[in-house]
Formats: sequence, structure tokens, C-alpha cells
Amino acid sequence: MDSIERGKQVIKIEAEAVAALASRIDKSFSEAVNMIYSCKGRVIVTGIGKSGIVARKIVATMNSTGTASIFLHPSDAVHGDVGMVRKDDIVICLSKSGDTEEIRELLPLFKRLGVSIISMVGNVNSHLAKQSDIVLDISVQEEACPHDLAPTASTTATLAMGDALAMSLLQKRNFTEEDFAMFHPGGNLGKRLLLKVEEIMTSGSAVPKVRETVPLSDAIMEMTTKRLGATCVVDGNDSLRGIITDGDLRRLLQRTSNVANLTASEAMTRNPKTIRPGMLAAVALEEMESFSITQLVVVDGNHRPVGMVHLHDLVKSGLGGDTAG
Repeated sequence: MDSIERGKQVIKIEAEAVAALASRIDKSFSEAVNMIYSCKGRVIVTGIGKSGIVARKIVATMNSTGTASIFLHPSDAVHGDVGMVRKDDIVICLSKSGDTEEIRELLPLFKRLGVSIISMVGNVNSHLAKQSDIVLDISVQEEACPHDLAPTASTTATLAMGDALAMSLLQKRNFTEEDFAMFHPGGNLGKRLLLKVEEIMTSGSAVPKVRETVPLSDAIMEMTTKRLGATCVVDGNDSLRGIITDGDLRRLLQRTSNVANLTASEAMTRNPKTIRPGMLAAVALEEMESFSITQLVVVDGNHRPVGMVHLHDLVKSGLGGDTAG
């Protein structure tokens, strides 16, 4: 069998192993979800070898979706780390055979602590299954390994069952995108849902701003000094009247070379796109992309400019974008 056929066979075996789990999402699964949902402590997930690696991934998924979880290494547990387990916790044990020596040693300790045990096990008649309060069957017909030795389909099935638990809990908790973002402030989703314009905008004296009656040369000097590619144009009450951008100047020079006597108001674009400080930075990015602009004036309730947000600010924050000037 060549590598292409072998690869296809592995995918087919593992896909069938995962598909077979659907018929086992039954009352026991529902009870496991309810038990974890009602848990006042943490979910302790344990497993040895490849099961331990899958256990760590399940822990990571649960933590990021609102279920406080921690990984417990079986070997470390019997040498003191079982002390992290409290009576209000729930333990999820992962094992293909259900008779792994390290897991067998842990079970009496869990029983003495009085914690509930959920097993994700490949043998529902195993010692682990018999000692568990709830058993989730993750058995597979065959491993993708041709020698039926390396855990492949079984670890994939275990991982899928862990995801099924985590996503069922997510739905039961009404866990929203905003909740997810709170746990991922450094990720793109966190930035999209949490980062505000006021956190990244240029503000104070750094905001380029000129009166509408000043010569255009003064406006150009303000743009050059503040280096944001634009300047706000305001009236005597400091209310925003317009904006002059680098693009406005290029288009002006295409129309006429006689700009020496022009004022800021004669060169500005009226009614520029604006945004409020408390709006999401992602909204600012959407506005820029929609109107092919590279900056937005940030205004207060009286339509006075209090800041300016530039595409570069959004890029530096991690939001990015592809807009034209």
C-alpha cells in the first residue's frame, strides 16, 4: 500500500471511530454534562501516556470555554499531587484499557476524597469503568496503526468526546463570544470584541486640528507635524467641520496648482466619517474598509474632535486590515 492509500485509510478509520460515538451520546453523557455543570469545584482530568496528552487538550478547551479544569498526572498524583483534589471537584479519567496501573492506584484515593468519577474508557467492563460514577464509552473497532498498537483512532475518539462535553457545557452556560474573548484577550477574537477606540486613538495635543479660516499652508504644516496623514478642521466652537487628508491634497493639486490663497475650509472634505471613543476598534476597522479610508476622527457628544484613529493603530493592535488611502 502506497503512502497516499495509507493516508486515506487512516483518515477513514479515524473518521468512522468518531462517527460511531454519536450513537453513544445518551443518558450517561447528559448526566456527565449535568454533573460537571453543577460542580462547585474544578474538573480534574487525568490520563497516562497518549491519554494524558489528550487530557491536557481537553483541559485547555474546557478552561477557555468557562469550565475551570486542571490536568493531574497520575504518576505525580500518587507522589503528592493528589493533594490538589478537593471534595467539591469532579475527576475525569481517560484510559483506553481501563486497567492502567497508574489509574488503578489513583482510584482508591479519589474514593477516599469522595469525589465523583467520570471515566472516558475503551473497555466498559474494565476496573476503571466499574469504579466510576458515569462511564462514557470511547471504544473503537480498530486503531489506524496497522499493528493495532499505536493509539490513533482511540485518541481521536477520546478527543472528540472531550470536545462534545466542552461544547455541551458551553451551550448550557450560555457562553457567548464576549465571554470567550474575556479568556482570550491576546487573540484576534479578544481584540475584536474587547478593544475600544479610546484605547488606541491618538488624543490630546497630538490630534491634528486647525480652524477652518486658517491658510491651507497652516493645515499642511499641522498634518506634517502630527504625522497622521490628515488634520481635523473645526469652527470657532471647536466643532468638527471637515477633514483634510493627504488624498484630498493630491486631488486638489490635480484640479489646480493655485493653492496659495486657499483656506482650510476650501480644501477640506465636509462631513467626514467619525466614531465615538467607546466604540469597538473593530467597528473602526470596518468603517475604514467600507469607505476605503485610513483614518477616522473620534468625536465627543458635542461633535468635537477628541482623537483620531489611524489604520496603522489598528494594525499595531493586531486587528489589521486592507484599505486604500
